[in-house]
Amino acid sequence: MRNLLGMLVGAAIDRGDGDSGLKGAIIGSIVQSTARVAMPVALTFAVGWGILHLARWGFRAVSGRGAAMPAPAE
Repeated sequence: MRNLLGMLVGAAIDRGDGDSGLKGAIIGSIVQSTARVAMPVALTFAVGWGILHLARWGFRAVSGRGAAMPAPAE
């Protein structure tokens, strides 16, 4: 019951080319289950990368080790 939406969408896509929709329902269920696990992992990675990037940028700005900001063009 948890994968009902994925199954319905997969079946509708599979029926579009004239098939019965069973294969699409199975694939839709698998994709939904995979996305349920992969999305939080990807979001955690993206947030962690952003925090690391900002921390590195801040450290370089404070310590003077980074490249100077370019002057604005006139």
